[in-house]
Amino acid sequence: MFPSTSPHPGRDPRADDAHARPGPASPSRGYPPGPRTGPADDGGGRPERKGPRRLRKGGSARLPDDESADAPEEEVPPVPVRRPLALTIAGFAALLGVGLVLGAQTAGPGHRLPFAFIVLGVQLLFVLAWTMAMRPPALLVVALVSAAAAAIADAAAVQSEIAGLAPLGYAAAAGFVFGVLGQLVRRVDRVRVTDSLGSTLLIVVGVVAFASLIVLSRVPKGTQAMTVCLTATGVALLMARLTDAVAPWPRLAPQVPRGAAGVVVGAMLGTLTSAVLGSYLVGFTPTSAALVGLVTAATAVLADLAVGYAEAGRLMAGEPPTMWIARHMQGPLGGFALAAPAAYVMCVLFL
Repeated sequence: MFPSTSPHPGRDPRADDAHARPGPASPSRGYPPGPRTGPADDGGGRPERKGPRRLRKGGSARLPDDESADAPEEEVPPVPVRRPLALTIAGFAALLGVGLVLGAQTAGPGHRLPFAFIVLGVQLLFVLAWTMAMRPPALLVVALVSAAAAAIADAAAVQSEIAGLAPLGYAAAAGFVFGVLGQLVRRVDRVRVTDSLGSTLLIVVGVVAFASLIVLSRVPKGTQAMTVCLTATGVALLMARLTDAVAPWPRLAPQVPRGAAGVVVGAMLGTLTSAVLGSYLVGFTPTSAALVGLVTAATAVLADLAVGYAEAGRLMAGEPPTMWIARHMQGPLGGFALAAPAAYVMCVLFL
């Protein structure tokens, strides 16, 4: 029989059992253990870790799902607007417009070659700027083919019996086909030819579009229409860049150093200038001149803005920047290239 009292008075026998048998206390003999409760067994797996995680070997620390979802996105700092650069581009746009307007005054029946040579010089600048900025595969081949297409389009615009844009379309199509074939010759360039179809088409079509000014000089009222449209385009590009140099707000995109105020002010002042010219030129009224000037000025300003977006996209894609002067000549040249066929269409349809 077990003694009813402990041999050591003053000591609890249950305390001796607790020291003798370390570990979790078990229930009374003959009954299964009860289920455990607590946060450790809610999901049936490892207990949830609280607090920041330690850095793993060879990697980075992983944040919990709730912390990663609440982490703020990194803001991209806006590209600063360089005032001297904006002023330089504005001056180039003004010189380009003055050259084309003065050259248009030399065009006349039987005397279109001087104006054709002026247009050819602008086309060569366009080829240089756009090929160096976009850098398609087989760059030299594309540049040579585009220059040849420009010369063929100018000759067709001068020598064709009927003044129209059809010969220019044939020259642009042939230049695009030969440009793509030139890129397919080399295996290195063949890999990128599908990605460069758009850039090749833009270069060839843009350089041929300048020849529409020669065609416009052969249309009745064409010289006056060129004066109105080219002046409106030059003023629009000039004032848009000057406004960006002074007040480039509101910013259209953080990566593009242009403001909406410049686009609006340039298009409005270009339209106003064309309306003033229309009150002095024969065959025009302020209303008709303002309509023609509005279309060409807005087209040129939007083309210039689109060039800025394309350049920002190339930089964000990781492409290295190209020749500095070519990249910044691209916008005004693209604006005049798109305004030239717009001026022809407006002259044929509304004058």
